Amino acid sequence: MEQPYAIEMLHITKKFPGIIANDDVTLQLKRGEIHALLGENGAGKSTLMSVLFGLYQAEIGEIRKDGKPVKIKDPNDANALGIGMVHQHFKLVECFSVLDNIILGCEPNTAGFIKRKEAREKIIELSNAYGLQVDPDAKIENITVGMQQRTEILKTLYRDNDILIFDEPTAVLTPAEISELMQILKNLKAEGKSILFISHKLNEIMEVADRCSVLRKGRYIGTVEIANTTKEELCSMMVGRPVEFVVQKQETKPGEVALEVKNLTIVDKVHKKNAVNNVSFQARKGEITCIAGIDGNGQTELVYGITGIEPIKSGSVIMCGKDITHTSIRKRNNSGLAHIPGDRHKHGLVLDYSLEDNMVLQTYFNPEYTNKYGLLKRKNIRANAESLIEKYDIRSGQGPITISRSMSGGNQQKAIVGREIERDCDVLIAVQPTRGLDVGAIENIHKSIVSLRDAGKAVLLVSLELDEVMSVSDRILVMYEGEIVGEFNPKETTPEELGLYMAGAKRMEVNNA
Repeated sequence: MEQPYAIEMLHITKKFPGIIANDDVTLQLKRGEIHALLGENGAGKSTLMSVLFGLYQAEIGEIRKDGKPVKIKDPNDANALGIGMVHQHFKLVECFSVLDNIILGCEPNTAGFIKRKEAREKIIELSNAYGLQVDPDAKIENITVGMQQRTEILKTLYRDNDILIFDEPTAVLTPAEISELMQILKNLKAEGKSILFISHKLNEIMEVADRCSVLRKGRYIGTVEIANTTKEELCSMMVGRPVEFVVQKQETKPGEVALEVKNLTIVDKVHKKNAVNNVSFQARKGEITCIAGIDGNGQTELVYGITGIEPIKSGSVIMCGKDITHTSIRKRNNSGLAHIPGDRHKHGLVLDYSLEDNMVLQTYFNPEYTNKYGLLKRKNIRANAESLIEKYDIRSGQGPITISRSMSGGNQQKAIVGREIERDCDVLIAVQPTRGLDVGAIENIHKSIVSLRDAGKAVLLVSLELDEVMSVSDRILVMYEGEIVGEFNPKETTPEELGLYMAGAKRMEVNNA
């Protein structure tokens, strides 16, 4: 007799105002397999998994576990059935320790007293068994994103879940952390866990998945065996057209210096040491200059210093001949600086504002959007949002009036990228601009960045993706431990050579003039 599926989601339909997020979708997960779920931004992948985890209730459809129908009214029901979820945006209490986050909601106790020693022993045992080395006493706010994700994984394992959902687990990880996660997924599979793995990254799906189901605009397209398919076929199923994986661009023609950083030193707020140490470089008009490096080597603090988010200890920032070292963020924006931030929730959007209001965050006070009496010109604000929605394929249930929090992570990212690229800027600082985007959206964003360069603007790209670094950049600067340790022409170097500099194994004397 054939073994029943570990999970079956049959004919699931989930609606939100103005949109059918899942339209008659069927998904079947075998026991002990890694099953990938692939689709464009806003295709309904996270919604489908949220239905399985009890965060949403489907209007139509049935869920079965081991062949038997089940009702999942909330995440507690899901956990009771052995279903755990690692969310795209982590559900952690930042001021709590790793241990407290893991046991939150299911604390082992006697007469109301938490048995912390017992909890610690179980966490350390699980950590060692699955290669998830974490410090149980570290505070969430002080650990890396990769460690936060390990904490989320341990939360599901601590609850003895055998069905694990990973929603875009690599979107915020460094290449080294991604490699570690891929091994962790394989270890979990070897232990008999059944895994649903949402990803836009075809290389990852080809590496770890057994089967892949594809969604497009809320509808089920099909399921394929990974051993019998190719990246190109998966890509075609996902976006419905061929996609160029190589960035097409003309030879660069660098012009005058648009951004000059001189002897910049910035202090890390947490560890009270120099995160950026005496860094100098120039970014020219008509050129894409890339800052490459392993996450945590000062790139974030460097961008915060240039954009005004964090104070500078010493050094200066010159933009188009003007010293902006100590000017306000608004003045920097008005002087021609655009910024796609690395953290789209913290610095990119006001999540409870509508999409149209988020599209004018830096410009609402201009005469185009505010009249002489200080009243907003709502018609112009909406027209601006509609234009960006169409150009950047931003999918939202209610168009310009959609609350930004309700949009998928990828569509939030497209909204920020569109807003910043379309501003009349001289310098664009783009930090991980394609994070969490599908291959079709990545292709469009890369074309937009190259077009900006070709229009004579300066682009400072900060990326952890070596493929993106190599294909989009005109010039690469490698950061290691707060310093620039190498400068390269992407046509004359290799990912392997860059990797040596990123890891600190090699360095060169860089001419910052």
